[in-house]
Amino acid sequence: MDFLTNAWDTFLGLIKSFQVTDALDIILVSFILYNAIKLVRETRAEQLIKGLLILCVVWAAAFYLQLYMVSNILSYIFQFGVIAIIVLFQPEIRRALEQLGRKGIGTKYWSLGNFSKNSEETEQLYRTCIQATVDAVVELQRLKMGALIVFEMQTKLGDIIDSGTVINAQPSAQIIGNIFFNKAPLHDGAMVIRDGMICAAGCILPLTKSDKVSVSLGTRHRAALGMSEVSDAIVVVVSEETGQISLARQGVLARNFTKDTLKSELEKLILAQYANKNTGETKSKRFPSIRKGKKK
Repeated sequence: MDFLTNAWDTFLGLIKSFQVTDALDIILVSFILYNAIKLVRETRAEQLIKGLLILCVVWAAAFYLQLYMVSNILSYIFQFGVIAIIVLFQPEIRRALEQLGRKGIGTKYWSLGNFSKNSEETEQLYRTCIQATVDAVVELQRLKMGALIVFEMQTKLGDIIDSGTVINAQPSAQIIGNIFFNKAPLHDGAMVIRDGMICAAGCILPLTKSDKVSVSLGTRHRAALGMSEVSDAIVVVVSEETGQISLARQGVLARNFTKDTLKSELEKLILAQYANKNTGETKSKRFPSIRKGKKK
């Protein structure tokens, strides 16, 4: 009975001393833990975490059973555990920081691309670019010629562009088809599209490091997955062997696209961001007196 009374008194004391900052602290910690667990479950880090937990259990058992040699060895291992975790989880840590940078507060204001062109102009360029890409991809599919086309989003791909040949051309089905013609010098690399323009071609992409990729996938598909894993880019792939059209995004490869489904998917993924911007611009033009003040 005394135990229950003491427990109840302790609980009431915690309730009375509970403040708004405590609630905020719990919410933030829960959010961080949730996203960390979500990140771990989506990557190979899950198996590594299980291994570390097993080592922790062995260390606790060795300490309890007074196995001094084992516990001392594991203690030394855990002392350097932080460095080991950084080395082992380097791709996952990089991916998490990139996701935080893309989704963080004020991302759209820090994105350099937002200052380069009017959003309505860029949206129109992308509409033309998407149509040209779809037309070219369908023709390349018919001819069984491979293609790898990267649409740059918020993550800037300057290092990828530097690895290829700068073009800066307005997109058309003919230009895209000529670039990926199997005798052309740039056909083996990737084409990068920035702000609705063909920025560069013959670019080298990072290959995926995932061990869950099917062995039937070739280099183009592995490069598409790798690019989508380290950035928010959207990558269109045409298989040279089968002519199959695929799209890679956020480390996931979707396959068997047709002309209509590819166009619909690209418009949904790319043009949605400009629809929001144009809505804001329309409102500001419609109510200019908000900034200028009332006329006398």
